[in-house]
Amino acid sequence: MLGSAALAWSAVTGVLSGGEGSAGPGPAPEWLDGAGGVAVVTALTWLLATRIAGRALIWAALALVLAAGSLVIGGRVLPTGAAVITCVVGGVYAVMVTVPAVTWWRAVREVLVSTLVAVVTAFAAVGFEPTVVPERFDLVALLLALGLVFTVVYRLGAGLHGLGRRGLIAVAIGLAVLVATLAYAELLRRYGAQAFVSTVLDFADATSERIGAFPRPLVVLLGIPALVWGTHLRARRRQGWWVCAFGVAATVPLATGLVAPDTSYAAAGLRAAYSLVLGLVVGYLVIRADLALTGPKGRRGRRAEEAGPHRPEPRRFAEL
Repeated sequence: MLGSAALAWSAVTGVLSGGEGSAGPGPAPEWLDGAGGVAVVTALTWLLATRIAGRALIWAALALVLAAGSLVIGGRVLPTGAAVITCVVGGVYAVMVTVPAVTWWRAVREVLVSTLVAVVTAFAAVGFEPTVVPERFDLVALLLALGLVFTVVYRLGAGLHGLGRRGLIAVAIGLAVLVATLAYAELLRRYGAQAFVSTVLDFADATSERIGAFPRPLVVLLGIPALVWGTHLRARRRQGWWVCAFGVAATVPLATGLVAPDTSYAAAGLRAAYSLVLGLVVGYLVIRADLALTGPKGRRGRRAEEAGPHRPEPRRFAEL
């Protein structure tokens, strides 16, 4: 909370004291945003290690030393590395902090909790003032977060043998969407036909001019739906953790949404809001399709299942 307050103070004073002669308050101390970033990444590391039954004191102390050291030593590489690790830890913890959701509305609550953690992480990452190429930064953070979250979920989901046919299909679809989205965007940027690329970019620019931002396809098509369906599935089956793992495709892009030098708070906020709303709609459709194929028939049957016993999990801040 102290770290978040420091980051908020630094951001607000930076916006209000924008130019010369501004009537807003003076800028915050130069060290404030860095200190806030160190405090937040240390707290997130502690919370994540506690959640996955790790050695919280050791990992939090290591995060504190490395994050503070990157600011003291300075340069370009160390603060940027600290920002990457902040996005990775915050993105993974945003998934781990969720609890099972019996209904879609409760799944929406869990997505909002994850989004809040990702937003705090975004401000903490900016606090390190990284020097980035946005596409590379996003990709590195996402790949590291996927590696970490699947390592954790391997234990929570009872290993690969706990997937079952349904879980294998869900994981295969998630991997296909992830690879297709990332590969298509990269191929389009590097080798796509100029006329087609210009058409896509013109559409995105026109949409941004009209509504202020353009939603992120990976968040809409994979990240948010995975969180919605995964938390809903976890109320019934342990393999829901494997679906939730793909939630980092939403939490990490949200956490890296402010690192681009030309990104404003307003544009990043609108992009996140649009992605969140559209992703929740897609998640709702996925849940309805899942219940139609595998759940009880009729509204009365669904209500009886919602009221019945469900798979228990520890509380939100307890060890999993």
